[in-house]
Amino acid sequence: MKQKDLTRRYLIWCYKTTKEDLDWIDRKFTQLECDSNILKELTIAVKSVAPQEKKAYLKKIDEFKAYMASKQERGIKEKFLSLSKKELQPQYVYLQNRLKAIEKTISSFLSPKDLKTIRSLYEQEMTRRILEAREHT
Repeated sequence: MKQKDLTRRYLIWCYKTTKEDLDWIDRKFTQLECDSNILKELTIAVKSVAPQEKKAYLKKIDEFKAYMASKQERGIKEKFLSLSKKELQPQYVYLQNRLKAIEKTISSFLSPKDLKTIRSLYEQEMTRRILEAREHT
């Protein structure tokens, strides 16, 4: 029983660390989709801003656009080799393949049900971290 517990903990650690590394890259693109919608809503809302506050409001929108551009640039560099965005970075491909291999190993050494549980635990932990974060970064 001790061996299976050690194996389970190790595979959870492998899943967590690899998924975090992959998410670190992928989340930039997911966030950009959300940010684009947020920007659209902020731009629509400019109509409701008092005329004397409009300049400051538009400055905040420009800062948000710059933040989005910076995030996109970082994401592209971390995920893609070429500007055409078709050739993935070797590190990114490695992380994708490593995660697949870990998931197969979890299903094999433990069970497909355990893989589902581990995925769920990971999502719960990431959500908990976000909700408990004390500072905005």
